[in-house]
Amino acid sequence: MPQSKPMISIVNVVASATVDQKFDLNDITKKFPDTEYHPDQFPGLVFRLKNPKTATLIFRTGKMVCTGSKSEEMARSAVKTVVQKLRKEGVKVKKDAVVTVQNIVASINLGGKVHLEKAARTLPRSMYEPEQFPGLIHRMLDPKTVILIFSSGKLVCTGAKNESDVFRSVHNLHSLLEEKGLMVYDQ
Repeated sequence: MPQSKPMISIVNVVASATVDQKFDLNDITKKFPDTEYHPDQFPGLVFRLKNPKTATLIFRTGKMVCTGSKSEEMARSAVKTVVQKLRKEGVKVKKDAVVTVQNIVASINLGGKVHLEKAARTLPRSMYEPEQFPGLIHRMLDPKTVILIFSSGKLVCTGAKNESDVFRSVHNLHSLLEEKGLMVYDQ
């Protein structure tokens, strides 16, 4: 029986989207003066929303990348909002955007400390070089994620494609750490 319940918070969801048509980014910039577009520095236009608080990169190819949302649903909603705003200002967008989650990043607190030296020797697919980075890098195969483990019991999980993968990854790792006696709890 685990001695603590991990506290998981999703901190960023990156989603790509496409509307399957070309955009005139200069035209969008004229209609939305708050957007950022510097084609000499970067080919995408940055379209920021206050609610949900996100930034969506829009490329002339019709592809988009939404960052900053805290859930899959929020990412889909943000892209939908951007498309609605474009349409409202007279930008012809024929199709609704097809959204695909590319990466979910979560921060986790296990509620106890982790013995990293022992964990590095015990956990498969792990790398720990404290002179270069204070965390252990653990590559999980199923679900396919990478988890940074710190001695404080804090983790960063990245690479998940959906929220349930984050929860499964953390649960699997936490169970393994408990089972191998790698967790240390203050009494």
